[in-house]
Amino acid sequence: MRILQLFADKPVSRLAIMGCFAVLMVLPWLHLLPADSALHLSAYWVTLIGKIMCLAMVALALDLVWGYAGILSLGHGLYFALGGYAMGMYLMRQASGDSLPEFMRFLSWDKMPWFWAGTDNFAWAAILVVLVPAVVAFIFGFFAFRSKIKDVYFSIITQAMVFAASLLFFRNETGFGGNNGFTGFKTILGMDIAAPMTRTLLCFATAFVLMLAYLGLRYLMHKPYGRVLGAVRDGENRLQYLGYRTLWYKLSAWVLSAIIAGIAGALYVPQVGIINPSEMNPVNSIEMAVWVATGGRGTLIGAILGAGVVNAVKTYFTVAYPEAWLLILGGLFVVVTLFLPKGIIGLLDNITHGKKTVEPSVKNMETNIETNIEAKKES
Repeated sequence: MRILQLFADKPVSRLAIMGCFAVLMVLPWLHLLPADSALHLSAYWVTLIGKIMCLAMVALALDLVWGYAGILSLGHGLYFALGGYAMGMYLMRQASGDSLPEFMRFLSWDKMPWFWAGTDNFAWAAILVVLVPAVVAFIFGFFAFRSKIKDVYFSIITQAMVFAASLLFFRNETGFGGNNGFTGFKTILGMDIAAPMTRTLLCFATAFVLMLAYLGLRYLMHKPYGRVLGAVRDGENRLQYLGYRTLWYKLSAWVLSAIIAGIAGALYVPQVGIINPSEMNPVNSIEMAVWVATGGRGTLIGAILGAGVVNAVKTYFTVAYPEAWLLILGGLFVVVTLFLPKGIIGLLDNITHGKKTVEPSVKNMETNIETNIEAKKES
């Protein structure tokens, strides 16, 4: 598949999506224009755009397991937070220099916990950003999928997992800053974290990584692996009857999803300036599912769009009408579920093409399976 075709199947959609990513990568650089310029983008807007793109990356990760594999996770906030904490440890070490981080001195600790070793090195911190969510996801996913826990029971367990993790991170003795978490960051890679150029580079990097994640998943979903995931969602028992080891397909998608969420968390922390256990609030993980449902699950671009729209609306209403936000969010989910089962992308597709968004379904499951059987024979 050609690179340009990875953006979308239809030429018009392809141009629109490419244009949106181009805009997202250009916008951060407007922050470097003089403050009196009409095109100048303030630090607030650069930070907000970067933050929403990080959240869009989490939605993308969730769409992989929910939209394609049919695994609804209500605990992806855990992997997002783990990646954020891994990056936060590096930023805290940079801020404290050769001494202990401030919260450790406040607790009268005389040395760092063993798991803080090497976190003053950016390369090791980057490895932890990927490794920690991957290991946690592998352990949890292996036992959950091997035990054949599915549907609402699986979703409930993921909620319990993220809630238990938040309680653990709230405790001061765990070495993660307790209720306050990590904050007071000063530098990243030797650059002042509050400098305009640093903000610009972080926001640009987020847009670039978001695009890479989208293209990578699009490529993967157009391969036999992606078609098998769709068939797993629609008829796992039938695939097992045909000899597919569905556990490993689900587990690999679960781990990949956790890694993407962890990277999103790592990009999120230096831009917002804080990471604490509130990021593991079960409500946050439920919101992530709302983003995907709003945009249109099983489309990838819908997850990004849904996260952008919902968080833009949230930014306004949490300031203008903070007491009404949760009611609005709940109402949005009800409306989408009842009237927009395919989300915004499905609505746009119906308007422009007069038909529903194409995705693996029960109707074409047999075609998916036959295609993958042939691919399996060829390999």
